[in-house]
Amino acid sequence: MAVLAPLSAVFTTTHIVLHKRETRSAIGWIGLSWLVPFIGSALYLMLGVNRIRRRAVELRGDRSAYAFRDARSASFNPGLDGEAAESAPSEYCVEGSTGRSYLPVDVAHLGGLIRVVNEVATRPLLTSNNVDVLFNGEQAYPAMLKAIGEAKTSIALSSFIFDNDKWGRIFADALAEASERGVAVRVLVDAAGLHYSFPSIMGYLRRKKVRAARFLPQIFPPHLMTANLRNHRKILVVDGQIGFTGGMNIRTSHMLEEPSKQPTKDIHFRLAGPVVSHLQEVFVDDWNFATGEELRGTKWFPAPKPAGKLLARGIADGPDDNLDKMPWMLLGAITAARESIRIVTPYFLPDPSLIDALNLAAMRGVEVDVIMPGKNNLPYVQWASFGLMRPLLQFGCRAWLTAPPFEHSKVMVVDRHWMVFGSSNWDPRSHRLNFEFDVECYDGELAGRLDDWACAKLEDATQITLEDYDKRGFWRQLRDGTFRLMSPYL
Repeated sequence: MAVLAPLSAVFTTTHIVLHKRETRSAIGWIGLSWLVPFIGSALYLMLGVNRIRRRAVELRGDRSAYAFRDARSASFNPGLDGEAAESAPSEYCVEGSTGRSYLPVDVAHLGGLIRVVNEVATRPLLTSNNVDVLFNGEQAYPAMLKAIGEAKTSIALSSFIFDNDKWGRIFADALAEASERGVAVRVLVDAAGLHYSFPSIMGYLRRKKVRAARFLPQIFPPHLMTANLRNHRKILVVDGQIGFTGGMNIRTSHMLEEPSKQPTKDIHFRLAGPVVSHLQEVFVDDWNFATGEELRGTKWFPAPKPAGKLLARGIADGPDDNLDKMPWMLLGAITAARESIRIVTPYFLPDPSLIDALNLAAMRGVEVDVIMPGKNNLPYVQWASFGLMRPLLQFGCRAWLTAPPFEHSKVMVVDRHWMVFGSSNWDPRSHRLNFEFDVECYDGELAGRLDDWACAKLEDATQITLEDYDKRGFWRQLRDGTFRLMSPYL
């Protein structure tokens, strides 16, 4: 025993030194493995080894994603000169086989961001798209149900939460009717998200003969290590041509005009054009992972149809080969900003690199506004957010708390021309554990509208000033600081 204990600590220390990237975490685990022999090593093997990415890749296998590839990829051509520059409305042009788009002169600096995300993302920036904004369930649900009701060939629906309540059953009935018409219907719901209502919607879907599956249903050994891997994506694709995505789940609480336990404001988006294939690719990949069924052919991937002039790209992020896509893109967007950054998010627990980037942007003169709900549905997450707020406020960034009802929207707008929206939050769970899906767009009209929407929230919001923040009582500071230390696990 006297020999095995130090051997165990040496083995653990060696693994930590070789594989642990975070220095403070590594030092903590090394100390635990030596101070508490065997137990420290066992805890590290269970909790400290970063097998999230490794396990996710193993679960998905070595097959490639079901990517629908063609010549629609947009290319970035900087520095037009001579006659070309005089005839073009901008110095920066993005071209694709479905059309040509230009970045206006006043936001031509965002061309650098295009280069960054081209390197980070696995999917190309596409031209000829259209995006419509849908506020709350009152606008989103009728539009989604209309698309389902008009479906002719296929419906792909993925949701983190699909409640067995009034509106959940309305969606289930619409999906069943489409299936009865001969439409191929596939519904994927995260296993953890199913527990938000009891009994779950799965039984109702089965009785309606809707083809549905759970994402990672195993929560007991030997699958305990996958319990944290959750599919947080919200995707609906109809006939491979119309897509919906954003932060909205399927539950009555998103209908603000109807009674519910937790009224929830949110924003969703209707997409048309080639970018819809990105939504479909991600769903098909997740469906194959969950069920083993391969969805191929024109029923799921029809020839794309141009629908507008907007530049857009789907960004899949998750604890697999897509790890860290969102944090890198956010860092690129913050660095590219020259005038304004608006962030609307329900959970704000960014890592230090993102806080530093926001501070640097503020010091350059960029307006930085972080907009969060005043009353969170997860109080401990809000406490952790307050625990890390001081570094954000020191150099000119502004933080705001909105009045109820709870704001669940997830949107970022830069310089009123670039935006990203989808399922990702600004927290470690979204960036390291969840499978997420977001869309980046370049369009002054849409981004300007979303920037105005975000700024309008500030009229009734409460600003968190550094002076007020430092006046918090001792016990509140202790509570917030304690939960800040737990932020990687919330």
